[in-house]
Amino acid sequence: MYSLTVRDHMMIAHSFRGEVFGPAQRLHGATYVVDVTFFRRELDADNLVVDIGLASQELKDVLAALNYRNLDDEPDFSGVNTSTEMLAAVVADRLAARVGSGALGPGAAGLERLSVTLRESHVARATYERPL
Repeated sequence: MYSLTVRDHMMIAHSFRGEVFGPAQRLHGATYVVDVTFFRRELDADNLVVDIGLASQELKDVLAALNYRNLDDEPDFSGVNTSTEMLAAVVADRLAARVGSGALGPGAAGLERLSVTLRESHVARATYERPL
């Protein structure tokens, strides 16, 4: 299995509901380092997993919709605890839609899955993996 990873980051604000979140129930910020890994069994005709430039641009575009936003104010997240785990799935699903639409080029047709890891600090991260 081959893989290729691209990285970017985003800064968000949000709050949580529920005693389990302690002081994070108050509005706070988070800066995430975001890694997306694309997987495939065989390389494409150009010996690539996916075009790294297109993958980087599509990740940047997906994150732009979240970056510098208070997620509590975003209609897509109304009534939702936007945990790191949940946000990893949102980024993965939005990228998967772009793969499906052809935004990552014709070579991306052979991709089998992707994983998204959000690193919220040097000691904590969450990953969501999904098929394509």
